[in-house]
Amino acid sequence: MALKTYRPTSPGRRGMVSASFEEITKTVPERSLLLPIRKRAGRNNRGVVTVRHRGGGAKRRLRIIDFKRDKQGVQGKVAAIEYDPNRSARIALIHYVDGEKRYILAPLGLKVGDVIMAGEDAGIKPGNALPLGSMPDGTLIHNLEFEPGKGGQIVRSAGTAAQLLGKEGKYSLVRLPSGEVRRFLSNCLATVGQLGNVEHQGIRLGKAGRTRLLGRRPQVRGSAMTPRDHPHGGGEGRAPRGMTPSTPWGKPALGPKTRVNKASDRLIVKRRK
Repeated sequence: MALKTYRPTSPGRRGMVSASFEEITKTVPERSLLLPIRKRAGRNNRGVVTVRHRGGGAKRRLRIIDFKRDKQGVQGKVAAIEYDPNRSARIALIHYVDGEKRYILAPLGLKVGDVIMAGEDAGIKPGNALPLGSMPDGTLIHNLEFEPGKGGQIVRSAGTAAQLLGKEGKYSLVRLPSGEVRRFLSNCLATVGQLGNVEHQGIRLGKAGRTRLLGRRPQVRGSAMTPRDHPHGGGEGRAPRGMTPSTPWGKPALGPKTRVNKASDRLIVKRRK
């Protein structure tokens, strides 16, 4: 993938950087693997806003991605590399020898015509999915499962990769992109390779309109509000917070720990901080 820059013909174009999409080989998605998405604009099932600054955006349809990679022992050929509006990574359309079609996350180096497979007997090459116990130490992986059979839940964004460090009994040690070293059961599936679209971090939207197309609404500083709308509001001119940074509802922000799942702390060997 390469990035594309623009001539500064307008303030929005000045400094704008976007993807060139040169790796995309098919622009029309596979119709049998599409689902409609109903927008909720940050609201829950009662219509109450639970996530602020959400709403609008371009219309999208969901691509059904095979995160479980449960079609084991069956070879598939890469038919196309496609764009997915719901994620930063590219996706690959796979045609299996039994006629089934599926989408997977496209790793770096995967090309049209390549053959992939899932299962313990699969080779160590990008796009193949294997249990951690069947991989050699040092392998770069993505789409990693937390629990066997649940499907890949982490290391799924563009350009990311985890690394298999070693094995300890029934566990495998994995270094995650954050730097955290964690134990995973050795029968958890992961896909070999680093995810593609590695230059995604270099994209600059350039103007507010492109942010709105992503479904993000404007964020207003608390210090610019009135005292009834935010604890930081009010005062003549610019005023200091005078308190611990707070949310609009008075809860502490910027610093307090929010981690809830303490049960899995025993699996963390080295924290990311």
